[in-house]
Amino acid sequence: MRNKITVIGAGNVGANCAVWAAKKELGDIILVDVMEGIPQGKSLDLLQAGPVEGYDVSIAGVNDYASTANSDIVIITAGFPRKPGMSRDDLLLANYEVVKNATGSAAAVSPKAVIIVVTNPLDAMAQVALMVSKFPRNRVIGMAGVLDSARFRTFIAQELSVSVDNVTAVVLGGHGDTMVPLVRLSSVSGIPLTELIPEERLNQIVDRTRNGGAEIVKYLKTGSAYYAPAAAGA
Repeated sequence: MRNKITVIGAGNVGANCAVWAAKKELGDIILVDVMEGIPQGKSLDLLQAGPVEGYDVSIAGVNDYASTANSDIVIITAGFPRKPGMSRDDLLLANYEVVKNATGSAAAVSPKAVIIVVTNPLDAMAQVALMVSKFPRNRVIGMAGVLDSARFRTFIAQELSVSVDNVTAVVLGGHGDTMVPLVRLSSVSGIPLTELIPEERLNQIVDRTRNGGAEIVKYLKTGSAYYAPAAAGA
């Protein structure tokens, strides 16, 4: 029996999260959004991509939570994205109600699910999901550890012109300016970064990792990153 995955929010992050999950055949997918027609249209489009990409899972779009009952995984991506000049914390009040309502609705019909939070400010929203769901803390997870370490690995691989497959990177702390990329525990094919990259340049890469999301927001101007956060969620 296949896993049942609910993705809440059919915007850029949610839709792409469904794409990654479908391509990996992680389970059957329910895409939920308050906008009528949006999850239905995107899920049908994604379902029709299956024969092209070679995946075979069930994908459906809905506007309510009845169809999400007994989900194994609930991924919360719903919320407002950042715009240039905004920090993740600026979204706190706007996204609090969104995540609270989404968590309450999903947890009521899927009491044994694992919740994965993608919505910013991620650490605060994960705490909201934990409090509202009343799930054990090992069943409410933020995706940022995957995303932040992926960004760190990307920048290291670019700097040294090596494959990201050879880069091991560790990032701790919150998803924001206070995150801590651990240089001493990061390496390339087992060789410590400190032996490969000068300290000053390494500090610049660490700083770029901390501001990885803001850099993308600056380019996009009207939204925030979605391919990598969606992949991290999946």
